[in-house]
Amino acid sequence: MSDKKFVFIITHSFDNPDVVAGALQLAVNMKAFDTQLDFFLMDKAVLLAKKGFAKTLIWQNKDQFSPVADLLTTLTEDLDAKFYICASCVKHYELDKAELIPNSEIKPGTFLGEMLLERQGLTF
Repeated sequence: MSDKKFVFIITHSFDNPDVVAGALQLAVNMKAFDTQLDFFLMDKAVLLAKKGFAKTLIWQNKDQFSPVADLLTTLTEDLDAKFYICASCVKHYELDKAELIPNSEIKPGTFLGEMLLERQGLTF
């Protein structure tokens, strides 16, 4: 187990599913080594927290990554990763009216700041 801690900051979803798939694939690989990591979703990435949305991301160009929906399920259900949703983006993307994925929680940007004081941030 690594003593390092990470926060994956994701800012894309439908606009660049290959970047999302690459980030989630890397996270799954890192979690296999029992690395502590969580996610902070910002901008368009907050849509990933909307239950069922990841299944719509079917136009990946890179075959070497698993589908986004499968990776998200593995991370939330099998590996217990937490997905924090930027509170400033919730209303804009109507997440206040949506069912969210397991292990997700709405948090302010200050929470990300606190995490970055303790963890290494990786932005995708």
